[in-house]
Amino acid sequence: MTARFDGGSLQAGAPPAAEELEAEAEAAEALEARRVTLDDVLAEPAAPADPAAAPLPARQAQLLGAAMRTARVASVTGRTARILVRGAEGPVDAEIAPEVDPEVIADAHGRGDAVLIELCEGALPLIVGALTTQRPKALHLKADTITVEGAQELLLRSGRGAIRIREDGDIEVVGSRISAASRGLFRIVGRLLRLN
Repeated sequence: MTARFDGGSLQAGAPPAAEELEAEAEAAEALEARRVTLDDVLAEPAAPADPAAAPLPARQAQLLGAAMRTARVASVTGRTARILVRGAEGPVDAEIAPEVDPEVIADAHGRGDAVLIELCEGALPLIVGALTTQRPKALHLKADTITVEGAQELLLRSGRGAIRIREDGDIEVVGSRISAASRGLFRIVGRLLRLN
């Protein structure tokens, strides 16, 4: 049985020709030249040929002395506070970070919540936030604008009284006794008004 190969014929099982052996050896050498060894990967990178290459940027101040801790607020005055830190004797002066609203820290003081402080060697402790560790018994919201939005329904409920606002525009007010008063004009407009 014969098989065609490059225009010539080889007997099945015959030893390969010398040209074939040389081609295989060259392919193996090329493969060996392209192979990356572990030594190549771990080798030190070569120094840049251009001595005027940009130097590495200067390192910033070491932050090894910086740490974060919690503390309790003893008093707040403007953008400064007196805090109680575990391990320190008596209150310690601290600054409130510029991005923190002092009223947030005053509220934390009123609720007895902890604050998060940043400690850095040679500087006063910096208050960077307030921590809430328990569910509040009373919630006080104060802002220029407050928006409460429910995609399908909004329900305000306390005991036996409730106000429900649905996405289709239905508004339901339920209570044992409902009072409405106006210091000025009290207008009720609707296509149909039904009393009892």
